[in-house]
Amino acid sequence: MSRRSPTCSRPRSICPSSTTSRRPSRCWWTPACSPADRVSSKRRPPALLLLAATAVVTVLLVPLVYLADRSLARGGSFVADELLRWSTAMLIGRSLLLVGVVTAACVTLGVGFAVLLSRTDLPGRRWWAVALTLPLAMPSYLLAFLWVSAIPSMNGFWGAALVLTLVSYPFVMLTTTAALARVDPAQEEVARSLGLGSVAVLFRVTLRQARAAIAAGALLVALYVLSDFGAVAAMRYEVFTWVIYGAYRSGFNPARAAVLSLVLMLFAVVLVVGERWARGLAASRVGTGVPRPAPRARLGRWRYPATVPAAAVLVLAVLVPGVALSNWLIAGGLRWDLDRWLDALTSTLWLSAVAAVVCTAAALPLGLLAARYRSPATRMLESAGYIAHGLPSIVVAISMVSVGILLLRPIYQREPLLILGYLVLFVPLAVGSVRSAIESSPPRLDEVAQSLGRSPAHVFVSVTARAAAPGIAAAAALVLLTCMKELPVTLLLHPTGVDTLATRLWGYSTVSNYAAAAPYAAALLVFAAIPTALLGFWTTRSTERRIDA
Repeated sequence: MSRRSPTCSRPRSICPSSTTSRRPSRCWWTPACSPADRVSSKRRPPALLLLAATAVVTVLLVPLVYLADRSLARGGSFVADELLRWSTAMLIGRSLLLVGVVTAACVTLGVGFAVLLSRTDLPGRRWWAVALTLPLAMPSYLLAFLWVSAIPSMNGFWGAALVLTLVSYPFVMLTTTAALARVDPAQEEVARSLGLGSVAVLFRVTLRQARAAIAAGALLVALYVLSDFGAVAAMRYEVFTWVIYGAYRSGFNPARAAVLSLVLMLFAVVLVVGERWARGLAASRVGTGVPRPAPRARLGRWRYPATVPAAAVLVLAVLVPGVALSNWLIAGGLRWDLDRWLDALTSTLWLSAVAAVVCTAAALPLGLLAARYRSPATRMLESAGYIAHGLPSIVVAISMVSVGILLLRPIYQREPLLILGYLVLFVPLAVGSVRSAIESSPPRLDEVAQSLGRSPAHVFVSVTARAAAPGIAAAAALVLLTCMKELPVTLLLHPTGVDTLATRLWGYSTVSNYAAAAPYAAALLVFAAIPTALLGFWTTRSTERRIDA
């Protein structure tokens, strides 16, 4: 039996003082534990905060109730028949094949670019980092339509795989770049002293230390591909999302759409759980202080040839679509209905701004619980809230349409129901940023404020929220940008007579009226590209500060 400290309930063998431990312990007495862990072990969450978080999670799980009810409406035999159909097996195979190919391609590109940007003397590193991040701003359905208009034969599996790879690889690149900036080069130096070459050190030492970040990025890509609707629809490649949308729109078999949605949700939830598991496997340094900056490898005569893969990707992701979009604008004679364009732009900005405020406000109780009051109950609430993150947007859209017809008819096809759909879809997206922002705020400030007689609500508003304001603002900005590009929820829930840039673009592009779609596509790209470029610039600047310090 392991020896125990009189003030610690865990065996000493798994406390942070042990050099064999891969994960930090939550023993509150040890200096290696974070202040948030020590505070959360001694404080109980206020009842009002728990009630607010429970209410938010209940709203997030509404689509699950609808899917279960609709799937079982025709009996268990119908569900079994649908699951055992050959067409369902083909859908599973086609969807998983697309996920596997795109994820493998994104890992190859993302890890390669991250290594070049963070560990080599690649010329123009900051410029390349910003440029390689730009495809993240491109909605998948827009890129698909641009490619189809430029090369009409570009469709089917390989067309969908190309488009989804081009818009998804930045997920892996950004997470891996951040991880490589934090890797301590001591193990690399030991490996070189034992005779390993540079390539062997990279694959056997450096990338192994960043494998959790690589896995997390890869799982994010897989989740994105599994839930994508616009690109596969534009490329005419039948996967779950396209078939579900068709079954719903036809109106003849909504029960089949619900059954397929449950299957898709199962795969998506598995990916979300896998992402959280991968993040939990991140290795931590043993000891105090910060890791020493890693030296940059000199590419020598390969400095400029090393930029060829990045240039090729930018040609496929930016140049070819840019030329196609220019052709759209020229075909329209650079003329369009300015009033309708302004209405769509105004509606997009207005609805996205309201959704950003509502989703961020709804994420505050969950983020605060996860950061300050860690317990089995709060972890259960947080995990339940993340289930909605595993629901593809087409599933959320169909569920909210039925909920609106059955329970919320007064707001059906009105702005509140669309905002509610955004809330279900994007609150989990905001929770992570809110939680990180609150965790970065010193919890001792909360204790001092409470010791002066302030209520928990007053402490949060005057102390915690003020310290975490930049991170909370980043969460709101992330939701704002995502709402602007969101298609299925907006397409099915937008108010009667109100169109956004995404719905206008989709409506014109599906009938190949690219000249009319061009102004809406250009507006989407401009408003999404600016903050995305800033993200790439900020990431590179932070990395260079760590490495060049």
